Amino acid sequence: MTAIAPGTTSSPRSSAARARLLRSLLPALSLSLVLIAIAWLNPRAISYFGFSLMLNLAIPIALATIAQMFVISGNELDLSIGTFVGFVGCVTATWLKDAPLLGVIVLIGAIGVYALLGALIHLRNLPSIVVTLGMSFVWQGLAILVLPKPGGKAPDWLLALMSFKPPFIPFPIIAALVIAAVVHFGLMRTSYGVILRGSGGNPAALRRAGWSLLRTKIVLFTLTGLFGVLSGMALIGITTSADANIGNGYTLLAIAGVILGGGEFVGGRVSPIGAVLGALTLALAASPLLTFMHIPPDWQVAANGAILIIVLAARVLISRRER
Repeated sequence: MTAIAPGTTSSPRSSAARARLLRSLLPALSLSLVLIAIAWLNPRAISYFGFSLMLNLAIPIALATIAQMFVISGNELDLSIGTFVGFVGCVTATWLKDAPLLGVIVLIGAIGVYALLGALIHLRNLPSIVVTLGMSFVWQGLAILVLPKPGGKAPDWLLALMSFKPPFIPFPIIAALVIAAVVHFGLMRTSYGVILRGSGGNPAALRRAGWSLLRTKIVLFTLTGLFGVLSGMALIGITTSADANIGNGYTLLAIAGVILGGGEFVGGRVSPIGAVLGALTLALAASPLLTFMHIPPDWQVAANGAILIIVLAARVLISRRER
């Protein structure tokens, strides 16, 4: 018999471990490369004022990305999150300021609608893409009814919150850290977070263990609605006024942020920290980096897509090595 050299079996294992580590670090590496490029093109941007300006819209993008992440963790997809953010923005700039009680009731009701959508998709076994695509037109129409033309004004307390300037570290960075930490602890470090992720990773085993898939689906969609509301409110706190179309681009940004952060459409594999890092990467690459590179605005969307494709290609190579 041929003797097996010591360490032969451990080499593939160590190689797979390195591949998994590299895969988990890929969102941070992507963000680091974008920051290095910005620092090289415009060193003055790497400052307190520069980060405050470049990451001005990072908070609503990060919240919308987390909202999409909850749906993706259950093997679903939400194509209405962008128009929902726009609807929330219109309610925030009108009813929440002029009639706070009515505004709060409407926003809570909107979260309840998301919970009902989760129940409907599960009970009737409907494709979430079709249901949420239809709801995107509903949210868009409601936003136009609430605010037919651009206008309104954010509540004073929301303006004060979003314009907060802490010492040393810009507020968008602090907010991103808090969002990532809270969601990571709730989804990745608690027993019920394991159950929520298990509904997308192995629903059959979850059902055999006695857990209700209907309840987990409702919870995931409720969390999506909650973070969608927070995203819309944060967006209006930054822009100070609303428009029915203000959040239309957030659907693709949210999906790209989740995927860029290491999430996958199947299997319940998501990363809250990675999703926030992906959102920050998109926020920096969407305007500051491409502007410093003198890329025309008409080409910036294509450039964002190219960045996403490059990162996904790197993930595919790392996944092959991991397997």
